[in-house]
Amino acid sequence: MASFLSLPAVSSRLIPTAFSLKRPLINTSPNLHFKNHRFAVSCSYSGVGGFESSTSTIDVVADVKSEKIVVLGGNGFVGSAICKAAVSKGIEVISVNRSGRPSYSDSWIDQVTWISGDVFYVNWDEVLPGATAVVSTLGGFGSDEQMSKINGEANVVAVNTAKEYGVPKFILISVHEYNLPSFLLSSGYFTGKRKAESEVLSKFPNSGIVLRPGFIYGKRKVDGFEIPLDLVGEPAERILKAIENFTKPLSSLPASDLLLAPPVSVDDVALAVINGVTDDDFFGVFTIEQIKEAAQKVRV
Repeated sequence: MASFLSLPAVSSRLIPTAFSLKRPLINTSPNLHFKNHRFAVSCSYSGVGGFESSTSTIDVVADVKSEKIVVLGGNGFVGSAICKAAVSKGIEVISVNRSGRPSYSDSWIDQVTWISGDVFYVNWDEVLPGATAVVSTLGGFGSDEQMSKINGEANVVAVNTAKEYGVPKFILISVHEYNLPSFLLSSGYFTGKRKAESEVLSKFPNSGIVLRPGFIYGKRKVDGFEIPLDLVGEPAERILKAIENFTKPLSSLPASDLLLAPPVSVDDVALAVINGVTDDDFFGVFTIEQIKEAAQKVRV
């Protein structure tokens, strides 16, 4: 909350005595102004006693905006990192995922509202009212039909429903634009992701966000066990960063970025999402490097 106080400078020679004070110091009612989640209180002051009348204003400016996000797939690897980062920033979080509350315990988990449900059947009236952003981490592998449904159709349903409920922002965790052969890019996984991207950018042209990370690393919990993906991802990220001047000429080779696209930490993805939630000028499609830059803006 920011505030400032502005008062007129008064010469000590003009300060009236108690007997010369003829009217109340404040003779007008405070005016309350609301503007874009902010308000100002202004009080007009009139002259007193025997010195020249002057007018001043007390302006009290307070940011009363609060964020409430709905994370689809909040119990997953990326989703849980987003929920945790949002809670740490004082953002209200609702998670919608099939398994509901995580089976493990952590302090941030108690601060999230966990709703067990499927995107195709969830009661959105219990989820979306008052939300300032929807974040989708929906995605997965399987048969071509399954991948098309979860990566594409499920996200399209979520995008359109968020639009119908008047949610201001939609953030999609998508996938890096790999330079793979066309027959691989035509699989349900990639076509589904790109279909979801198009829907986000179409329905939320000035506030939709598409993050395109490559390999995401971090400590991933599966069935109570922790898989330390960072033991592979973090060194790879550092090595590729150190030799990027040598590898850039190779980027045009087919499928080269399967090896050369730098990994990104799950924390960077989560913080980039937080940047998108809080920064109204942050929208569009973001590459791996841009995700890292966005994360740096909100990292404490």
